[in-house]
Amino acid sequence: MMLRSPALPYRLPFCELHVHIEGTLEPHTVFALAQAKGIALPYDSVHQLQEAYRFTDLQSFLDVYYDNMKVLQTEDDFFELGAAYLRRAHGGGVAHAEIFVDPQAHSRRGIDEATVLTGLNRAIAAVGAETGISASLIVCIVRDEPVIEAERMLDRVLTTGVPITGLGLDSAEQGHPPELFAGVFDRARSAGMRLVAHAGEEGPPEYVWQALDVLGVERVDHGNRALEDRALVARLAAERIPLTMCPLSNLRLRVIDRLSDFPLLPALDAGLLVTINSDDPAYFGGYLDDNIRALVKTFALGSDELHALATNSVAASFLRESEKTRLGTGAGPSA
Repeated sequence: MMLRSPALPYRLPFCELHVHIEGTLEPHTVFALAQAKGIALPYDSVHQLQEAYRFTDLQSFLDVYYDNMKVLQTEDDFFELGAAYLRRAHGGGVAHAEIFVDPQAHSRRGIDEATVLTGLNRAIAAVGAETGISASLIVCIVRDEPVIEAERMLDRVLTTGVPITGLGLDSAEQGHPPELFAGVFDRARSAGMRLVAHAGEEGPPEYVWQALDVLGVERVDHGNRALEDRALVARLAAERIPLTMCPLSNLRLRVIDRLSDFPLLPALDAGLLVTINSDDPAYFGGYLDDNIRALVKTFALGSDELHALATNSVAASFLRESEKTRLGTGAGPSA
């Protein structure tokens, strides 16, 4: 469960806290499932599909992302999707993953929440027994759908009996502020769920304030634009509120022009609890280890920075304290 790479001087257990399971659907898997089910795709080859991954912004990505999901239809499809990600993540040094899933993206296609969540939960159990990786599920609200749909999704999720760690908020950020979903988050909190939200990726710092003060989130997903607001940075640092940042995602979605523009060092210098994650690795060119390797190359990160990022990821997770302690003892110099 250690990150092992010639580019990394440490063997470190990382937690991945910002990965969308639908975003791990590899192009060859899209084609294989489409052919098996007789589903027509608007692409003639895997290569042509990959060419569609030249995104100009978040929406151009989401259009392809949601269309590809039509190949996911059965519980076994979700089991295989989850198992493939977990095996790849384990191979890249992930000790624990808190996985986002969008039930609304499937229910609107007639795939019920129990099918999705049961398949993924089976994968967590099977691959956990096989490799030792642990994982949990965070269901996310698709924020550009009506609030009533989020309410209905939460109702149905709570009746599945599948263990769910938390509630999140994702999809198209601009024009869909966190405050719209205050009631849904209140209900999730009452049900014992942990709370996170995408904010400050394309949306303004105000969305991060809303995520904290209106939704009461414990982690902010992305949060890049929080660095534009000094008061917000001071609060995030003082309260040790994690940011689950995603460098290769930011690059592919044109949030930044060059990887050297990724605000890692300013965030660390400001005392922010930054974690590194892959977001949608099948679409953005890399899993967690690929993201770490890219940062090492771009910023010449040394053992201190890598140790801090690994430690941050464990601290920011929703694991029990005993599990955090166990993982923390695994972070140290290579033999």
